[in-house]
Amino acid sequence: MPSNDARPICDYEGSDYRTAFWEGQGREYEDTVERTLLRRWLPQSGRRLIDIGAGFGRLADLYDGYEQVVLFDYSFSQIAYARQRLGDERFIYVAGDLYRMPLASHAVDCAVMVRVLHHIADVPAALTQVARIMRPHGRYLLEFANKRHLKNLLRHATGRGPDPRDRQPFEFADVHYDFHPTWVQERLSEAGFELDRKRSLSILRLGALKRRIPAGTLASLDRALQPLTTPLDLGPSVFTQSTSTKTGEPPWVETAALFSCPDCRHEPLTADAQGDLHCSRCGAHWPRRDGVFLFKEP
Repeated sequence: MPSNDARPICDYEGSDYRTAFWEGQGREYEDTVERTLLRRWLPQSGRRLIDIGAGFGRLADLYDGYEQVVLFDYSFSQIAYARQRLGDERFIYVAGDLYRMPLASHAVDCAVMVRVLHHIADVPAALTQVARIMRPHGRYLLEFANKRHLKNLLRHATGRGPDPRDRQPFEFADVHYDFHPTWVQERLSEAGFELDRKRSLSILRLGALKRRIPAGTLASLDRALQPLTTPLDLGPSVFTQSTSTKTGEPPWVETAALFSCPDCRHEPLTADAQGDLHCSRCGAHWPRRDGVFLFKEP
């Protein structure tokens, strides 16, 4: 589905992503590996965290140390389900376009983005938006699909896949991209992030192994292999932890001033008695439906 500026967006609106891809689908190993790393890298506490591409809230239980958590996704139906499951305490639910992020500048001190970048056609534009909403020295945990993983190396060696040495993103399906780790690191730096550390994960993502070995055992083996797989970028999934290079200490963005207008960038927006949001500069109106702030279309 095209965004307002014609950049393609992968839209999970109304899909059965939760049940068709995660629950009961044999991905306990991948889920465990990702959770294990996030628990190690995620700052244990903070004022406000945003999960970009949160979907149905799969990782929301990892954020207990944060005073406020913004669950952000393009799909209204996925976010609405997350609200039904998690409730409103500490959580703010937002459906919107990452290229037109509706949060105020300096609004969050931590951002998490897992299994999202492979759907992003314009990575520099997306990372610029993440950098804008980040407070000085904020942490950004990013996962992306790795172009250089072992299976791709073997495919290319037999003439069946793209060159994993080529640093340009590879679109292997419609709005599905693999990325070279060095290319992603360069884009992070350009957006205003300094790379702290990197890990290559899920090297054991093979059906035969997952059917025979418990997920917890595979995840433990994966963690033991990460010091070996990371320097060569052999895992199909790469996690990075970066720090915003912003300096200074702008005032904290209170909840009432959390949103900015994705059309004209005016901030903050004002709320009416129904909880809908309005821009005093351009007149745009952004509704709140079933507890979800809806920024997909004005």
